[in-house]
Amino acid sequence: MRLKIVQAGERVLRQRARDLTTGEIRGETVRQLIEMMRETMRDAPGVGLAAPQAGLGIRMAVIEDREQYQKILTPQQLSERGRRPVPFHVIINPEITLLEPENADVFFEGCLSVSGLTALVSRARKVVVDCLNEHAEPVHIEAEGWYARILQHEIDHLEGTLYVDRMEPRSLMTTDNYSRFWKDMSLQQVRAELGL
Repeated sequence: MRLKIVQAGERVLRQRARDLTTGEIRGETVRQLIEMMRETMRDAPGVGLAAPQAGLGIRMAVIEDREQYQKILTPQQLSERGRRPVPFHVIINPEITLLEPENADVFFEGCLSVSGLTALVSRARKVVVDCLNEHAEPVHIEAEGWYARILQHEIDHLEGTLYVDRMEPRSLMTTDNYSRFWKDMSLQQVRAELGL
C-alpha cells in the first residue's frame, strides 16, 4: 500500500518528531509502516523517505539509493557527488554528527515533499549517525558523499527542517527547468549564471 506524501505547508513537516520506544519499534504497526514507506519511496521514486513526509511525527526514515537511479548521471557526476548504491535500510531515533562541516559540498537537491522544485544546498561531506534499526538494535553509520547528504536530508525532516531552509535562494528552480538548462553545467558555471 502506498502512503500519501505530504507537501510543504503541512504542520507535521515543521515539527520535531518524537522518538519511538523499543516496544513500538518491534511492534506490527511499525513493521507494516516500514514496508509501506519502502513501497512509497520506490514508487515516487526517491532515495529516502522520513515518517513526517507520510504525515507521521515519529523519528524514523527509510533510505535506499538504487543503482538504477544513478544511470542518468555521467561517471564524472557520480564521482563528484561521491555517489554509490546504498542498500535499503531503516534509521530510527537517529543522532547525527557532521564531520568537517567546513569541507561541505554544494549540489542541487530536491524533496518529495517540495514537489517539482530543486535548489543548491550545502551539506557536510562526511557524517556519523547513531540510531536503531527496525529490530531496535543499535547501529553506527559512517557515511560520506551522496549517502551523507541523504542522511542529513532525512534527519532534517525529523527536526522539522526542509532543504529550502538551507538552500541558496537564488538557485531555486523547477525540476523541469533544471533538467532542460542546468543539469549538465558545472557548479562554477551555475554559480556564474545565477550570480552567486
